[in-house]
Amino acid sequence: MGNSTSSALSKEILDDLKLNTKFTETEISQWYENFQKQCPTGRITAEEFEQIYSRFFPDSDAKSYAGHVFRSFDTNDDGTLDFKEYIIALHMTSTGKTTRKLEWAFSLFDVDKNGYINKTEVTEICQAIFKLIPKEEQSRLAEDENTPEKRANKLWSYFEKKDNERLAEGEFIKGVIENENAMRLIHYEPVKK
Repeated sequence: MGNSTSSALSKEILDDLKLNTKFTETEISQWYENFQKQCPTGRITAEEFEQIYSRFFPDSDAKSYAGHVFRSFDTNDDGTLDFKEYIIALHMTSTGKTTRKLEWAFSLFDVDKNGYINKTEVTEICQAIFKLIPKEEQSRLAEDENTPEKRANKLWSYFEKKDNERLAEGEFIKGVIENENAMRLIHYEPVKK
């Protein structure tokens, strides 16, 4: 076993992922096999993550947003994601419960990881989200959200905070749950073709 690329997923990690995600043992095992093939070291770097993430947004610049997503899931701050962090990322961004997704979204917006969000951080993430939106879609956005700054201002206004105030996680989650426009503004969903 050791560090060989064919090593099996530990029962502890498998059980933990089955408990904390909606994925089946078969799905987790298949992803592990693919992860081991693509990442023989057992870790994925920010650059590798950005390349993978960019495939989901071929008509956009996903690099900065992917960097923020990576940061939010690199829970031990070692500059890499292990398989468990990677699967939790997949789960949270695809099938997780709304409150859990909003907890993750809060960590995405909390750029400096101090436990609060300020307007500068909201603007930074809105700029990254805006780069995900293809140019032709940007031209069809509402007047009050057709630039990253306008989008950030609109989102920040839903929290009823002054520009120099900060927002705690509970306030963020409550504000987004209570306003579907805020929910729409905290992410980008490609238009189905």
